[in-house]
Amino acid sequence: MSETTSSPTSETAATDGAATVRPDGFLRVCAALRERGHAHEPRWLEVSARSSQEAADALGVALGQIAKSVVFRRKADDAAVLVIASGDKRVDERKLEVHTGKLGRADADYVKARTGFSIGGVSPLGFAPDHAAEGGGEAPRLFIDRELFRFDAIWAAAGHPNGVFLMSPQQLVALTGAPVIEVMQS
Repeated sequence: MSETTSSPTSETAATDGAATVRPDGFLRVCAALRERGHAHEPRWLEVSARSSQEAADALGVALGQIAKSVVFRRKADDAAVLVIASGDKRVDERKLEVHTGKLGRADADYVKARTGFSIGGVSPLGFAPDHAAEGGGEAPRLFIDRELFRFDAIWAAAGHPNGVFLMSPQQLVALTGAPVIEVMQS
């Protein structure tokens, strides 16, 4: 696999001798990581990592090391709920609803409006500051699934299907302040 590492301080990166402008979502995540003092720069993959399996294949890691983002729509108030879960597991909505109340599915338009990211690139941080102006309301309520702690190193989306960043599960908690809960299907 060939990949280009992008500096979080740069809006462009050299690819085959030509400068490439990175998408806004990727740049927001780079800035958020930099502001929080995260040691690992996001990577720009030459192949899409829209699904957990694509990301694992591109990075050469176990499927469970992919910290996938699953967005739900809380029925009571239409608030966004974002679960960061292990790529090899499925979220049990009933377990999650204990913490959130009744949930519904989120479509692509809802995800984009509430996070500022497209499906396949939803990051646990760096949400669009103007998502409220677009009808998005508050930033999503985040939860981290305990299953991610099976691994020393995990990878999350960095605002675009081609962007990823490395961290430990403990760093994910520190970066987001999100509670760790058990919500995976048995």
